[in-house]
Amino acid sequence: MLVVEVVILREITLTQLPGIVRQAMVMVGGILIILGVSLASTNVLIDAGVPERLFDWVQAHVSSRLTFLLWLNLFLLLLGCLLDIFSALVLVVPLILPVAVGFNVDPLHLGIIFLANMQIGYLPPPVGLNLFIASYRFDQPILTLYRATLPFLLLLLFCVLLITYWPWLSLGLVGG
Repeated sequence: MLVVEVVILREITLTQLPGIVRQAMVMVGGILIILGVSLASTNVLIDAGVPERLFDWVQAHVSSRLTFLLWLNLFLLLLGCLLDIFSALVLVVPLILPVAVGFNVDPLHLGIIFLANMQIGYLPPPVGLNLFIASYRFDQPILTLYRATLPFLLLLLFCVLLITYWPWLSLGLVGG
């Protein structure tokens, strides 16, 4: 990629390269700090037995697999609105995986449900990261983008429900 950008396309000059590398390293360092703290937090929660207590609590209050999946979708959509995918992945998956397995949810299916919900969570407020980036990139007011994407958001929510309650859509090619 570096050769293409510098030598073939000549979009980056050799004098610009050190500044670009520095900016990239700062961003990677920030991401690694976030992931490190998230991983440490997860380890503390697992050592404290939070997944087992969470499973016991959910099992006492949720009676069926379908109800669990509905609450899981709502929780993940809310989480997607508040956290970025990487932090949520490291923090939440180790906590919900034992609970989901206890309700006979395939771990691969859980991963697909998790990622689909988290990506949808990037659209609505309060974070709405994808729409803020689009607003900046296309120089459009954020409310205009919210109105324009609402039908697609509803379609995505419907698709997540299909993925959630019809596991074959996610697991059919892997024999699940």
